Amino acid sequence: MTRELPTPTKPFKIGTRGSPLALAQAHETRARLQAAFDLPEDAFEISVIKTTGDRIIDRPLKEIGGKGLFTREIEEALLSGEIDIAVHSMKDMPVLQPGGLLLDTYLPREDVRDAFVSPHAPALADLPAGARVGTSSLRRRAQVLVAYPHLEVVEFRGNVQTRLKKLDDGVAACTFLAMAGLNRLDRADVATAAIAPEVMLPAVAQGAIGIERRADDHRAAEMLSALHDTETGQRLAAERAFLEALDGSCETPIAGLAELSGGTLRLRGEILRPDGSECLSDDQSAPIEDGAELGRAMAAKLLSQAGEGFFDWRE
Repeated sequence: MTRELPTPTKPFKIGTRGSPLALAQAHETRARLQAAFDLPEDAFEISVIKTTGDRIIDRPLKEIGGKGLFTREIEEALLSGEIDIAVHSMKDMPVLQPGGLLLDTYLPREDVRDAFVSPHAPALADLPAGARVGTSSLRRRAQVLVAYPHLEVVEFRGNVQTRLKKLDDGVAACTFLAMAGLNRLDRADVATAAIAPEVMLPAVAQGAIGIERRADDHRAAEMLSALHDTETGQRLAAERAFLEALDGSCETPIAGLAELSGGTLRLRGEILRPDGSECLSDDQSAPIEDGAELGRAMAAKLLSQAGEGFFDWRE
């Protein structure tokens, strides 16, 4: 390390949302930096920043905007110098960063699977006709309706604790959470079952934590280089290229998962009509270094099959 390390009197500021999961991710980042540079905990300061997505909790995400709802204010704080780095759930991240910012550090990826959570049934397939499934994710909504058109999907926003209370209150018979989040909160016991990707393909970049910095902050770049997980970066390069080529946002039901085996990358991708009436999918492999190209090619193939208006809502 050639540059001055942070100290308790000049702490390194880590920006994050304030949910328990976001704080757990920030704490993990701090712990990894402490270990990498043998620094005390008070050489870092965790700064909680409230985002638009956190403030507006009574409306569906598609009504208040797409990706960026959980990142914009944090990125503004980063650009202004209020914080030194920003810690994000990668599935919330737009594929394009504001000018002056770089997202080039990923922590080792957690479990990518969705968790089925229900006090009433061991699996989604066991719910009776008309049972209410709670989710705010358009991807999960469409995937449920494609496979189980006899179920009803209701809006279900909030953090882990809020959604569990809604289940207890009978708002829905089940909901979904990310296994990665439950693991990071040490609450894997909440999951009734983990859903295999073959049954429910996860969101692009699910389970991954990304760390964003200013492009001209060379100290941050040096510090973060000690944390970067190459394999996660290779997988996300393919998944996020797929998402970018689809112009994906919170308003488009898209799923994607890249996995590595030796020098080969396997990418599975899926696009769905928002009403759950149709699903198009693909499964291809390529050398790891061609992952981003594979993602773009798969997106083009699925879009050509989908035709114009595939992501439009049908009344």
